[in-house]
Amino acid sequence: MKNSKLAQKQIMKNPYVPSLYKIIDYHKETSDIFTLTVAMKNSHEPGQFVQVSMPGFGEAPISICSDSRDFIRLNIREVGNVTNALSKLRKGDSVLIRGPYGKGYPMHKLKGNNLIIIGGGCGVAPLKGVIDYVENHRKDYKNVHLFLGYRSPDDIIFKRELEEWKKKYKMDITVDKNAHGKFCYDAKEGFITDSIKNSDLTNENKVIFICGPPIMMKYTIDALKQKGFHDDQIFISAERLMYCAIGVCCHCMIRGKFTCIDGPVFRYDEVKDLKND
Repeated sequence: MKNSKLAQKQIMKNPYVPSLYKIIDYHKETSDIFTLTVAMKNSHEPGQFVQVSMPGFGEAPISICSDSRDFIRLNIREVGNVTNALSKLRKGDSVLIRGPYGKGYPMHKLKGNNLIIIGGGCGVAPLKGVIDYVENHRKDYKNVHLFLGYRSPDDIIFKRELEEWKKKYKMDITVDKNAHGKFCYDAKEGFITDSIKNSDLTNENKVIFICGPPIMMKYTIDALKQKGFHDDQIFISAERLMYCAIGVCCHCMIRGKFTCIDGPVFRYDEVKDLKND
């Protein structure tokens, strides 16, 4: 009996051991992207992530794209063995999760600001957590402007939410290519950087949240700086291969900073001159 209790305590102390949670909703977003809602009591910041595992397949870091203490939503793209296995799960199934991990967007420090939220492709997912947070704390923030960019109309995620966002916030949606010849959600053909360059944005009393492919973030920041924005007004979400999520494996290091514990959200002036190790 003593040995059994000791083993249980050791498991509880092991940071690599996940817990089992039930899936309460599955939603197909696009042909290769889906959203799982998991019944998980938690306390997290927008921008944090969890490690999701499937026995026999492995583990993958997934951003949280919601703001609730009773559940988390995970927006997942099918790109490998783990995510392909996760795509087979449905409501009522269970999944293994550990976390949340990392440093998110410091929303409590940014009260009273206008918010500019810029997301490209799958990078819209962690920013949805910011949008949900703002919705739950609306009086703490001023105007919200969304810039969302996708490869094509077929790649637009969160279609259910877009109609509501459009009613509440200023929103610009772009698609790189439009093979259908028509647009939905008032999207325009072009790049997200074009929308920013053509906008009337000024830097007064504003903070910027950016998440997307590295090249998209680079040119977005260039466009913002041309409009007078400063490095300390910009927050980015970095993507690296995070195996352990607790600063041990060093796979996500950026010149002495760990994406998994010092990030994934960084203020731009903290990392603008850093390169990958």
